[in-house]
Amino acid sequence: MNKFLKGAMIVGLSAAMVGCSSNAASNDSDSKGKSLSGTITAAGSSALKPLVDVAAEQFSNENPDVSITVDAGGSGEGLKQVADKTVTLGNSDVAAEEKLDKDQAKNLVDHQVCVVTMAPIVNKDVGVKDLTKQQLIDIFTGKTTNWKDVGGPDEDIVLVTRPTSSGTRATFQKYALDGNEEASNASMETDDSGVLLQNVTDTKGAIGYVALSYLVDNDDVDTVAIDGVKPTLENTYSGDYKVWTFEHMYTNGEPDKATKAFLDYIMGEKFGKKMESLGYGVSSKMEKTDH
Repeated sequence: MNKFLKGAMIVGLSAAMVGCSSNAASNDSDSKGKSLSGTITAAGSSALKPLVDVAAEQFSNENPDVSITVDAGGSGEGLKQVADKTVTLGNSDVAAEEKLDKDQAKNLVDHQVCVVTMAPIVNKDVGVKDLTKQQLIDIFTGKTTNWKDVGGPDEDIVLVTRPTSSGTRATFQKYALDGNEEASNASMETDDSGVLLQNVTDTKGAIGYVALSYLVDNDDVDTVAIDGVKPTLENTYSGDYKVWTFEHMYTNGEPDKATKAFLDYIMGEKFGKKMESLGYGVSSKMEKTDH
């Protein structure tokens, strides 16, 4: 081949490669530079709220034109609001079909974002660290009313409960109480996990249950093992601890661009590391997904 022609081809090819590289870099830069905008409202599960709060703050720092508002209210309320299109995201500890009728649930799209573990908790004065499942059932159904009957002090048991709309209650009832209905205690009933935690902290003889996320860096109450198995992420991942559920964030139809980006952010690898530090489980780490 003519040396001049060969040289020209090499120069041309190099220029083309530089041009492609430049265009790719430009496209990548443009993609990163395109800011998201919109308004996202979320309501529902109080067990999931701490995670969504942190995710919303971090996502908004990276996407300042996206406004995110997060409320609790219980899984049932969140599902009702997203079905009515009054919020963008309905956060729930249970599947929509468990709280809504078929017509309400049919247009909802499920996004499973993490695993949440529910832990029995007691006031510090109780001193009971382990109960059998049957003892736990007897306590929450009102059959056992004094702590002395399960190895504790001679003290009345005070139930701090959740309303029937609560997904946390539904999960605890299904997996910790084998479906048995809780005894009611209207005077100590709350749909807010934070309030429930405070009530158990402040009330002698009290017992309740919250998500592990409410117990991170908290030693104001004692957690209770069930049949010798402590409520930890490690025991949840291994399948040894059974009181857990997938957390759902529902949209009414497919999410818009900003909402999809927010959901992708929560389920992404980067935020997954933060997720565990907040007391939530990464779904992909579950060794067993049956109870």
